[in-house]
Amino acid sequence: MRILVVEDESRIADFLSRGLESGGYAVDVAATGGSAIDMIHSTDYDLVILDLGLPDVDGLTVLQKIRNRKVSPPVLILSARDAVDDRVKGLEGGADDYLVKPFAFVELLARVRVLLRRGQPTPEKLQVGDLSLDCIRRKVSRDGENIELAPKEFSILEYLMRNRGRPLSRTMIVEHVWDMDYDGLTNIVDVYIRHLRSKIDDKWPQKMIQTVRGIGYMLDTPDRTAEKIG
Repeated sequence: MRILVVEDESRIADFLSRGLESGGYAVDVAATGGSAIDMIHSTDYDLVILDLGLPDVDGLTVLQKIRNRKVSPPVLILSARDAVDDRVKGLEGGADDYLVKPFAFVELLARVRVLLRRGQPTPEKLQVGDLSLDCIRRKVSRDGENIELAPKEFSILEYLMRNRGRPLSRTMIVEHVWDMDYDGLTNIVDVYIRHLRSKIDDKWPQKMIQTVRGIGYMLDTPDRTAEKIG
């Protein structure tokens, strides 16, 4: 899932970015309202974390621009403005939640997960064969056995499961999970796929993560994979 952080204070923006990325999210950062509006129009975000005190335009103006779109992501206002009137203006202006600075990151992360669940039209749980993934509780199991995954491993698996039966290139995986351009040289995807296979495939006779030669990787049950190849 991709989150846009709109924050002009670089220290806070970096803190948010690193914290959210460690939680398995892809993060973009905009330091001004103008750049945030441009990014929202060019990219489909699952959530926007919005500061109100921006250097060029007020955050409420950015919020209005977001809400004027036909399809708009959930918005969490993160602001030092702690007066009741400010909170009311933010919520009445279309924000889904309002958190005052200073804040505890664990609380912010909990609110982010709630908003993503609320704004996510896809199922909360994904199931492919005997492999199950709980998107909200971030739990994975196969054949009833719990599997512990690192945040990036979880994000890759979720991406593969949401695109069941669809070959995904290394470029697509890197841009979705790491929020960076694929330079054609890194083997980071292959390394993480090996980690995933060791946890969700090696112990079971039926392998779900398939290598698609010349493209990348695909996740599906073996019987459906054989039908596609045949």
